[in-house]
Amino acid sequence: MQSTLRKLVLMAVVVGLTFVSISQRAEAGYGQRQYYSSWGYSNSNSYYYTSYYYRPVATVESYHRHYCVYYPSQPRYVYYYNPSRRVYWGRYDLKEKGYSLLAEEDRKEKLTDIPEEAFPAPASMPLIPDAEDGEKVAPIAADSIPTIESPKELPVK
Repeated sequence: MQSTLRKLVLMAVVVGLTFVSISQRAEAGYGQRQYYSSWGYSNSNSYYYTSYYYRPVATVESYHRHYCVYYPSQPRYVYYYNPSRRVYWGRYDLKEKGYSLLAEEDRKEKLTDIPEEAFPAPASMPLIPDAEDGEKVAPIAADSIPTIESPKELPVK
């Protein structure tokens, strides 16, 4: 009897831990095709950043990551950065609620190397990088953008 009770308790603990793990992963965005992490702040570069996680193929479990960078000095835009290629590839216009996808030749490592006229007029969101099924990048929520008053509330690097 004690052996059966012990097995039941052990099974309940395993099921409970599995549920907690699944719940925490769901809250963090796991299981979704794409999601944004919480914001951080870089004192040395004076910008906010978040990670954009996505799966190019919906059935693959592993995520790829790009960064979104928000400069308080340019409060209208959130810039998308590909860390593998080390280039900015476009920006989201918070006012127009549209995306400006840079041409391949205009993608640079530093924003200062990208002339303003290289950014096309804001349009619909681009496809998820390397996606072949037509799924588009989810726009970043404008109400998630940190305010200048809140950098101390964010992780600082």
